[in-house]
Amino acid sequence: MYASTTTVPKTIQQQVLRIISKRKAIKARRLRIGSDLSRELGFDTVDVVDIILELERNFHIVIPDEVPLTTVGDFVNYVVSHTPAQAQAQAA
Repeated sequence: MYASTTTVPKTIQQQVLRIISKRKAIKARRLRIGSDLSRELGFDTVDVVDIILELERNFHIVIPDEVPLTTVGDFVNYVVSHTPAQAQAQAA
């Protein structure tokens, strides 16, 4: 079950948006939770894999290959729901 984006700790959401925006030099404020990475933003498979690796490093989580991550919100929700509570508290 994914967390609602309204309950997402802002610092985690901001970090995820920063990581995604950095990959294509897109301003983080241009990213919408519903933005599709490949269709709307032009990300390819290599871009998505690089984003996943960066998120895994930054948040000390593992994102399995079979997890469907297509929108910005998918990434935010996955990271929030799989980041240990103590890491969320440190990020705040």
